[in-house]
Amino acid sequence: MSSPTSEKPTLGMRWKSWGVKWRSSYWFVTFVVWLGVLTDLVVYSIIVPVIPFELESLGYSDVSTLTGWLLFAYSAGLALSTVFVSMFAETYKSRQVPLLVGNTILIGSQIMFMEAPVYWVMCLARALQGIGSTMVWVVGLALICDVTPEALVGRQLGLALSGLTVGTLMGPPLGGALYSHLGFRAPFVLGIIFAFVDLIGRILIVEKSIGPAATNITSPDEEKADAPTEGNVVERADPSEIAAAPKASPNFGRVLITLSKSPRALVAGYIGMAYGVLAGLQDTILSLRLNDVWGLDSSKIGLVMLAAVIPTIFAPPIFGWLSDRQGTASIMLIGILMTIPWCGAMIVEGPLGLFIAAYALQSFFMSSVVSPLCAELAAVGRSIEGIGYAHVHGIFNFSFGVGSTLGPIVGGQFYDHLSRGFMLSYVFLMAVLGCGVVLTFFYSGDVSIAFKIYHRNAISLQQRGNVA
Repeated sequence: MSSPTSEKPTLGMRWKSWGVKWRSSYWFVTFVVWLGVLTDLVVYSIIVPVIPFELESLGYSDVSTLTGWLLFAYSAGLALSTVFVSMFAETYKSRQVPLLVGNTILIGSQIMFMEAPVYWVMCLARALQGIGSTMVWVVGLALICDVTPEALVGRQLGLALSGLTVGTLMGPPLGGALYSHLGFRAPFVLGIIFAFVDLIGRILIVEKSIGPAATNITSPDEEKADAPTEGNVVERADPSEIAAAPKASPNFGRVLITLSKSPRALVAGYIGMAYGVLAGLQDTILSLRLNDVWGLDSSKIGLVMLAAVIPTIFAPPIFGWLSDRQGTASIMLIGILMTIPWCGAMIVEGPLGLFIAAYALQSFFMSSVVSPLCAELAAVGRSIEGIGYAHVHGIFNFSFGVGSTLGPIVGGQFYDHLSRGFMLSYVFLMAVLGCGVVLTFFYSGDVSIAFKIYHRNAISLQQRGNVA
């Protein structure tokens, strides 16, 4: 009779043990989340230059308004599903399962939109797409925070969030070219292919609960992060303790009340909303603006968006790395401040080159805000007992969803019904960002910028008094 130790491993056991070190590493998790974010943005943006022309070909009028409502449906699905997803992710033992469910919903929504016979089915498909997107934005970012040493969180989030820029970069030109040459279904087929590749990455993830917890393997980056430096002592729990620890399951009301008492959390939510307003507003009216003023078709609009977004590829990782060293508040403040004047420059009806340059600089500086914003939320999650990473990244996702719901409505209604609708849309956007500058100055960071300046000035005055 053979002993238990001599039994051959099953197929499932072999699968779990194959490549377990790299499949459970924070670098692989970061790559998979990067791929998920890229896929989400490709699927979202690949039809942005296509929707207005397709609606016109189907005989619809008030195209900008209808485009706005389609973007609204996506954002509504994103925002409304965030509460459930963030609470579920902090009580369910696995992060991987919600990620797989989200990918399945994303693929299904693409098929539904591609075959939609009427407008309301398109809206339903976009809402389902928003629900699928919630999984990667809440659960994926939380998973990175789970497995990454605290001192490296900003860098890893920045690397993952660079998928946002790359996806935005790839989607519109691919969508415009495919629509022009192969028809309406072609952009959706490409989106489904991206989603299937993303699905493979999500299947390959091994979480810490079944990863090499007992081996206590650390990479050189982890060793550097663990080493105490002056003013920065990092404590890491043993992976086996993390895996064994039961997850807290506070109810939604308690989480909401707790987070509402944190000015940092509220301001981070506002900045996420402002970013959503910018994204939703521009996605609704930029294609129409480029067509009305410069007479560009869908393929040329895609190329303009490509040229404008290229400079933003490196912003998330660079500014994520900087936020680990300089703090999140100052990086966020500079990014928002530098975004505002370039929004104003986009209003000018001058050469197309000026518009593209202003759009590129605006996109670069606003994308520099995302990584420190997510790192700021991670810091909020660490500082409040009973609040998990999925809760705080749920704030970002929910607030972004609210903003990207508001942006298309404002942009679509202003552009359709006001004589200077484009200008007024951007004046509204600059006002929203201006409020973000003030709030970030006074409330963001472990110690706010306003307090640091006040404290420095108070010490200077005290020293002058002592000298006198």
